[in-house]
Amino acid sequence: MSGERLQSGERAREFLRGFARRRAPRVVPVPGGFGVLDDRYAASYDDNKLVVWHGEDPRAVLAAAEEVLGARGHRMVCVHDDRLGREFAPAFAAAGYRHEENVLMAYRGDPPRVPHAEELSLAVLLPVLRETWRETLPDAGDEVIEQLARRAETRLRGAGRVGFRGVRSSGGEIAARADLYVHDGVAQIEDLVTAVPHRGRGHARALMLSLLAEATAAAGLVFLVADAGDWPREFYARLGFAEIGRTHDFVRA
Repeated sequence: MSGERLQSGERAREFLRGFARRRAPRVVPVPGGFGVLDDRYAASYDDNKLVVWHGEDPRAVLAAAEEVLGARGHRMVCVHDDRLGREFAPAFAAAGYRHEENVLMAYRGDPPRVPHAEELSLAVLLPVLRETWRETLPDAGDEVIEQLARRAETRLRGAGRVGFRGVRSSGGEIAARADLYVHDGVAQIEDLVTAVPHRGRGHARALMLSLLAEATAAAGLVFLVADAGDWPREFYARLGFAEIGRTHDFVRA
């Protein structure tokens, strides 16, 4: 991997760490990194997790996860180093964790010249989030669904500029939505979702082009995080994204 891609990958990881710190009410030191906690959204993995990127002892990180996340119904450790993630994997597997590998992808294409997408207020977004989580977790209780929806509020503190964007169907429904975060010359596109009844009609592509038009005008590095083994990665590659690094998530429910 070229020096430029390595540098972009590290900038993206620094962005992710800064975003996690800024949105969290509590940040605690752990071996190799830090943990974030938010008692208001205890069911949210993303708001209650460990982030590590250096160190050599997975047992110390596992112990920290038990200590820091002990009151939670889950354990989540995000490893922001590819080598470290692969080396930690056997120890985490033995402790009952599921391993998820992520690809950091940066936009390398020309800035699209299209109108910006609609900005969605929290009042408009929250009912959509509740519906999405109810479809995703049909057995979850109302309190969990409400926490997972309302945690979007914390994202507003994660970056200097945070926007929720969407495109509507011909009938006026929100067909696709995503988040855009911009901070110190770096932009992240996150949480791209197309509503089930509107899939396969080009809404996600239209929204991504709008987001890229906005993001490239505001930042020198535009990136996203994709599941290494899932098909959206290829969709993003066709739009002009290229891999700049990898991270690893270890999850136990």
